[in-house]
Amino acid sequence: HEAAQRLVTNGYNEIPSAESRGVLKILSSVLREPMVLLLICCASIYFVMGEMSDGVLLSFSVCIVLAITLYQEWKSEKAIEALRDLSSPRALVIRDARESRNAGREVVLGDILIISEGDRVPADCVLLSSQHLKVDESLLTGESFAVTKQPVGNGKAEQPSPVESQLFSGTLVVA
Repeated sequence: HEAAQRLVTNGYNEIPSAESRGVLKILSSVLREPMVLLLICCASIYFVMGEMSDGVLLSFSVCIVLAITLYQEWKSEKAIEALRDLSSPRALVIRDARESRNAGREVVLGDILIISEGDRVPADCVLLSSQHLKVDESLLTGESFAVTKQPVGNGKAEQPSPVESQLFSGTLVVA
């Protein structure tokens, strides 16, 4: 119940998406392109000068360019939406003293995550317990080597730095 309440209060654990553009918005943005405006002006000049065949040919070319651009933009919007859906990994969460597998977007503040080798970290979190945990943070840092993580309160005299005890969303647990 508390997790559902936090989900309502804080929202989903995902990057807010931009509003999907419809065909008319895409068409409007394409028609404001300087090159398209120039071609439309040139076609208009051909019609005013009485060169109907040249005006029709240029207008037809502009229509083909518009159709291709609209199709490509629409496909790009769909691809980005699909990638966004794939970027939210599943999470093994302890809630109400039992484990449950939830969508990563449903992870809320206060959840305890169980992460093992091969998992994508579904949300930024603090490491409470681990055994020789190594995480690939190349997504964030560009470094190709895995980073060793230490839990907070690890029982050692020297506490780990905050970065050593944090896991970041989207990184990959390699060991």
